[in-house]
Amino acid sequence: MNPTEAIITASAVAERLRKDAVERNHANQPPLAEIELLRESGLLAVDPDDHPTTHAVTRLVAAGDASIGHLLGYHYLHLWRASLYDNGELSRSLRHDVVTNRLFVAAVSNPRDTVTATAAGDVLSVSGRGAFATGCAVADRLFISATRADREARLVVVAHRGADGISHPPDWDNLGQRLSASGSIVFQDVRVDPSDVLGTFPVEENESSPRWLRLSLVSLAFQAVLTQILVGIVEGALAEAAQYTRERSRPWPASGLENAADDPYVLAGYGELDATLRATRLLADDATRAFTEADATGLALTSAERGRAALTISAAKVMSSRTATEATSRIFELTGARATTRSSGLDRFWRDARTLTLHDPLVYKVRELGTSRLTGEVPPITAYS
Repeated sequence: MNPTEAIITASAVAERLRKDAVERNHANQPPLAEIELLRESGLLAVDPDDHPTTHAVTRLVAAGDASIGHLLGYHYLHLWRASLYDNGELSRSLRHDVVTNRLFVAAVSNPRDTVTATAAGDVLSVSGRGAFATGCAVADRLFISATRADREARLVVVAHRGADGISHPPDWDNLGQRLSASGSIVFQDVRVDPSDVLGTFPVEENESSPRWLRLSLVSLAFQAVLTQILVGIVEGALAEAAQYTRERSRPWPASGLENAADDPYVLAGYGELDATLRATRLLADDATRAFTEADATGLALTSAERGRAALTISAAKVMSSRTATEATSRIFELTGARATTRSSGLDRFWRDARTLTLHDPLVYKVRELGTSRLTGEVPPITAYS
């Protein structure tokens, strides 16, 4: 599927998701049907190395349903990062299987997880628990980040759906992103063949080494994808709120107007949100560009180049988070009191935005931006920047 086809398909999928998003959100069921929709559409097979296209697709789908955009954006991210590790044969095999068998990929990679891989004869035994394992309960392949039992190295291994010893406690009942299957996951003596190890690297690796710098782009990839999802939420919220205003909102008596859509204060409100969205979208696309350029540098990436990309992405993440929480709240001022009914479903945009913006504290990104402005220092490499 070429980029143009991917964008057209993503728009159609988003519209399909939008039609029953309220009902599905209220039902709060595992997104099995939604993953099947992504399979049938062909979107799972979009080239994960084409970041401008995958980020645009993610944003479009997120406008229809932020949870499904989240799942799809992470699917692309995990397939891309597989190529950064040592086992090129496994990475290529995974990509081939995704295209031919329409597989969906998810990962267990929360930095605070306690998952251990122990040698057990000719195989590895993986045990532990992961939190916020987005998409894992409905994934065909799982990337599992684990620490070796001797604490000297970390591993990324691949497991198949339904493997013995994997369970998914039904504990995802959060405010938003309700269909992202982001609950916890438990591993109890899950057997993994050495050929299914994507990569191994020391716990204490030299942060200036070319290999480590390249791997550190993974944390920036998460931030760039989340930024696009947040922009998608705003796009979806404004589109749906505008439709509500046109078709259902009643004019305020003091306005002297017959239609709420003619109220100059309502028009100005939408205008302000539209301008902010346009600016935030440009920042998000700038973040995608910065990430794409850093990725294209390969092992020649320098700490300074990596740092500049991190600052660009952090700026976009800060503004997309603020725009998302503000816009999804302000739409109620423009739609009226009746829009707060549960049946309208407009609240889901705020709930999704509020949940995603708590992924990691913005204040640390703001501090890094301020430090760079005053001292010229680039941000330290962390799991979130």
